[in-house]
Amino acid sequence: MRNQRLKRIVLAASIISMIMFSYIGRLAWLQFMPGNVPTAALAHKSSRGAWQRMSVQQRQRKLVLDSGRGDFYDRYGTAITGESYSALAMFPVRQDRRGDETDIAALSRILGVTKEELMGKWNGLREPAFWKSDGLAQPLRLSESEALQVKELSLNGIRVLPYRNRYLSAFQPKHLIGFTSEHPEWLQAEQADDLAEGKRKLADQVGGSGLEKSLDKLLHGIGPTSVSYFLDGRNAPMHGLDMRITQPNNHYYPLKAMTTIDLQLQNEIEAYVDARGLKEGAVVVLDASNADIVAMVSRPQLKPGQFTSADGTEWENHALKAYAPGSIFKLVTEAAALEAGVVNQHESFYCDGEYGKYGLSCWKEGGHGHLTLAEGLAQSCNIVFATIAERLTPAELQRTADALGIGKPAGWHREQAFGPFQEPLRLLEEEESGQLFAAAGKQAAMLAAASDGTLAQSGIGQRDVRMSPLQAANLIVTLLNEGRVMEPRLLTDIRYANGQRMVKLPAQRAQAARGRIHPATAHALLRGMEAVVDHGTGLAIRQGLWAVAGKSGTAETMRAGIDRNHQWFAGYGPVKKPRYAIAVLVENQPPGSSNQATLIFRGVMDIAARLSSAADNLPKR
Repeated sequence: MRNQRLKRIVLAASIISMIMFSYIGRLAWLQFMPGNVPTAALAHKSSRGAWQRMSVQQRQRKLVLDSGRGDFYDRYGTAITGESYSALAMFPVRQDRRGDETDIAALSRILGVTKEELMGKWNGLREPAFWKSDGLAQPLRLSESEALQVKELSLNGIRVLPYRNRYLSAFQPKHLIGFTSEHPEWLQAEQADDLAEGKRKLADQVGGSGLEKSLDKLLHGIGPTSVSYFLDGRNAPMHGLDMRITQPNNHYYPLKAMTTIDLQLQNEIEAYVDARGLKEGAVVVLDASNADIVAMVSRPQLKPGQFTSADGTEWENHALKAYAPGSIFKLVTEAAALEAGVVNQHESFYCDGEYGKYGLSCWKEGGHGHLTLAEGLAQSCNIVFATIAERLTPAELQRTADALGIGKPAGWHREQAFGPFQEPLRLLEEEESGQLFAAAGKQAAMLAAASDGTLAQSGIGQRDVRMSPLQAANLIVTLLNEGRVMEPRLLTDIRYANGQRMVKLPAQRAQAARGRIHPATAHALLRGMEAVVDHGTGLAIRQGLWAVAGKSGTAETMRAGIDRNHQWFAGYGPVKKPRYAIAVLVENQPPGSSNQATLIFRGVMDIAARLSSAADNLPKR
């Protein structure tokens, strides 16, 4: 009997011991073995403490307040992106634990919705979210009074929190800055190491265009600021824990990207072109001394988060796209003719309105009669420029175009890694190269150009010639600097959060593949542009705050099978001491309509003159 009892005791003890050891083993596995990692790249990494994190995650609901992404500033230190404001945060608390019905009704009145609408959105929450009014991409902005009223309510799962808005409400988003969006495929392809190390997440916002894209690897920062609201397994608040703010502990971030933009000038130009009814086109304003981009406006407007097309047309920067330039290319043709010595300033030409071949005619019915080369530029005579273009060889025209920076991206870039950039950097990745002859079969096209009318048509900016508004404005800067080609810069430096400089991006000249034009050639073209406004095709803009000079252009094109014109004007001002070079493009205008680009150029230059005068009159520090 005693032996049987002893055996039963030993058996029971063994079973209890096995159960205890199984629990101990389970706890050890949770403690020391990897948790549920999201990618194969992370599976090899140790995740000690994963069970603690998982248990916390089961009872907390996180809401990101600030992504930690770096912001952009204009040349005077004014913020272009990034503002914080009070917004209503909602957490998915179960309905019977939210609070008094009277307070819920008061909240609905503050938000301007019915109680049913409020409860409908709240009941539908699965994750924390900021309150957004219908039709708004960003959380509703609470006034100081509204925020105070919400704080006085006794509601669980409702908090007033600071929301970091990427795009400031005071003005429109900028194409040059670009936009951000979720792009997990790109992150997996380009940022696999950072994903594996937990530095980035697939849900992160990444740059989709503009500087947001070209500087994404620096700007994304070192982590978000988020708030945790603790709930139990039944979505009831865990009183005593309430909220916890988590943020990176590094005072050097987020970074500050300092641009060359004059934000006030940029915003005033945007308002002006919208008032003028510009639907498609661009305006580029460059510093005449070093080609820094002072303003860059593109239309249609950029509307982040409201894209509907799959081809990217809604966020294209039209200042960087290449179009047929029309008669502004006559500046290049005249430069090539002067450089090659096939014409002189005093030679006389005769225009009767028809060139006599290739179906080419002058824009002025009946022609201009007798006129010199300078007058040919002032009156934008097609016959004069077709004539001198056919005196050139294709190589001579191409050589001068190369020397003037035409036919390749103009924007600031580095071909080698430098500073914090571990690979080559181009600030304006979307910029199109432009061209003189067709890219396909270029050599063959050049050989045939002398006999098939290509030179005559190219000489007046038609056929296969393409140029972007940025390149057109930079052409003017090149002429003002006696043929020295600069690279338009959009960024001066990147700084840490404390203002200390991380890296400087200096103004720099372009690498000239074919040398430069002679200063005398540049001076002749500048005098010709003065004549354009004094008594030529730009006479309508002679009067204004500054004396200006420039060249108009009209390029024939087609849209959906219908004849249209691209209208241009590129020039500078003031004439005696140039401060700005400006290019304006108005796209897809009806044939025969007046040149809107010329009038917009005058208006933009007057805005620049007014703001410059106000700045000059400020007390010196």
